[in-house]
Amino acid sequence: MKKFINAVDQVENQMIMGMCKAYPQYVKKLDCGNVVVRSNKKEGKVALISGGGSGHEPAHGGFVGEGMLDAAVAGAVFTSPTPDQVYEGIKAIATDAGVLMVIKNYTGDVMNFEMAGEMAEMEDIKVAKVVVNDDVAVDGSLYTVGRRGVAGTVFVHKIAGAKAETGASLEEVQATAQKVIDNVRTMGVAIRPCTVPAAGKPGFELGEDEMEVGIGIHGEPGTHKEPLRPVDEIVDHILDKILGDLDFSGSEVAVMVNSSGATPAMELFIVNNHVADVLAEKGIKVYKTFVGEFMTSLEMEGFSVTLLKLDDELKELLDAKADTIAFKA
Repeated sequence: MKKFINAVDQVENQMIMGMCKAYPQYVKKLDCGNVVVRSNKKEGKVALISGGGSGHEPAHGGFVGEGMLDAAVAGAVFTSPTPDQVYEGIKAIATDAGVLMVIKNYTGDVMNFEMAGEMAEMEDIKVAKVVVNDDVAVDGSLYTVGRRGVAGTVFVHKIAGAKAETGASLEEVQATAQKVIDNVRTMGVAIRPCTVPAAGKPGFELGEDEMEVGIGIHGEPGTHKEPLRPVDEIVDHILDKILGDLDFSGSEVAVMVNSSGATPAMELFIVNNHVADVLAEKGIKVYKTFVGEFMTSLEMEGFSVTLLKLDDELKELLDAKADTIAFKA
């Protein structure tokens, strides 16, 4: 294993400290573990908390700031944060308007966030939750009951965060977040695995000419392995799955082409070139496109495509101001 780290057991802590030292205007670290909160606490409005295992940077700490998250909790690499970490994050950001937990659909994340929410409610903090399950590739796995939560989670952060900034109630912010979840779909592929520092070896194997179709953000298996094909053919398969799962016909959409960590911008733009062409051919209007690293998997070489069906409310909230380390609008 070759990585630019010091000690394996310090990776997450040193990463969080480095983030906070680089961007003190956005985030600060709590003393209770790898929890970051907004440097300037929101008052009088619904606060948002999310998180999960480390290794998905810039998710989730990179999305803490005005118009998005108020706190992000980082577990060990690809491992859910503990309930007490999440609980401390909730307490640090809680307002009279309440706290919304945005949870990716992984069994450990759901269980630990729910436990933290129950602990917070015992302290008379109003808490609600949504569970993101945008991955169309796999329905049920070793890590989930139902579909996995992947890159579409970033759209939930953005739009629910914007809704909270309007002064909406906890129930209204939760309903808007759920509308995003109901209308967002994602699928990814990979051609090279990543290595979790604590494991010291790649999480899976692929032949030199192989790709994993439908892979998860922790390197979980997708639907199948197959020989690597031209990217336009890969995009066709992904879009067939996404468009076959939800009726996007005649809609306006937001598109996210997301790098798994080691896929360069050149290749992502090649992906988007065909995504845009296919959607245009099908009469689906692209309202806004995001290309880059949003929900990574360490140094995995791969990408995902996310489509979000928009209405007037979601367009307005997508365009609303956001000022975070990794996402600005």
